[in-house]
Amino acid sequence: MQTRTLITILLLSFLSPPLLAQDVLRILTWPGYADKDLISAFEARNHVVVEVTYVGTDDELRMKLADSSSKFDVIAANTSEIQLLTRQQLLLPLQLNRLSNRGRQLPRFRQLQDIPGLVTDGEAYGIPFTYSEMGLIYNRKLLATPPDSLNSLWDPRWKGQVLAYDGSNHSFSLARMALDKPPFAIPAAELPETIDKLVALRRNVLTFYSLPEESVSLFTQNKVALLYANYGRQQLKLLQDAGADVGYVIPREGALAWLDCWAISRTTKNRNLAEKWINYTLEPQFSESFTARHGLANTLVQAAVDTPAAYKLIWLEPVEDEQLRNELWLRIYDGDVPDSLVQP
Repeated sequence: MQTRTLITILLLSFLSPPLLAQDVLRILTWPGYADKDLISAFEARNHVVVEVTYVGTDDELRMKLADSSSKFDVIAANTSEIQLLTRQQLLLPLQLNRLSNRGRQLPRFRQLQDIPGLVTDGEAYGIPFTYSEMGLIYNRKLLATPPDSLNSLWDPRWKGQVLAYDGSNHSFSLARMALDKPPFAIPAAELPETIDKLVALRRNVLTFYSLPEESVSLFTQNKVALLYANYGRQQLKLLQDAGADVGYVIPREGALAWLDCWAISRTTKNRNLAEKWINYTLEPQFSESFTARHGLANTLVQAAVDTPAAYKLIWLEPVEDEQLRNELWLRIYDGDVPDSLVQP
């Protein structure tokens, strides 16, 4: 009897590690999109471990995905990035029949074929999750009248009191809008004036930020008049929660607007688990708590404060040459002068 018991214990000791091993879900996402308590609930429900890697810019997102040593299952990216990643064959087509909670979404977010960049050759590659426009946040204590133009960011009255976003694509598109030019396609002949505009912005700002929390710290710890809100109402809520007396406007030129989606990476080791995560984020408890905490709209309910139709929202699209934009932006950020940036 004792021998049989000993054998049983030995067998269990050999079998236990595999039995106790848990699947791992690797998520590449943005701050606020996967809070710890919501992750814990998902882990407990599915008996898995979730590993989250955060990014602060689209450039960083691309770098992470391009790193062959990094493997992710599910990623969060805007519609423009989804289109680019699909072309690069870095995403898997989605099995929509396995995402039952799509039925909870507002009709305009269920019609994926009507959203540029999400459907390629009849296959869907992204599921809308949250959206916002990139407006202007202003300090009510310093600006008696709300700013009405993107060019307020260049106003010499606010030199050293402006915060802008550290991202190559968005920065070039911002400069183009301020010049009243199409934001996503820069003809070679118009590149010098666009660079001049960005160099002038660098000279007028206090600094550039990457993450929303970073922008809040910079705003509250310095004398800041204007903030270009790449994260839109999320930053507005964070600043209001921090006690800042701020307002929020959509400038007359309009605002770049992003629609972030979940997608499944081609490097996934567990497609089924990735699909469960996407479906989980479309549950009311997740989406509504996400909106309440971070001030961003979700795709299940109409936003309490929506942008009036008169406002011009410009949904993100792929740009003419993202590599060139990134290379030039890094040099502008480092302080190169305009003449050194464009080859004769």
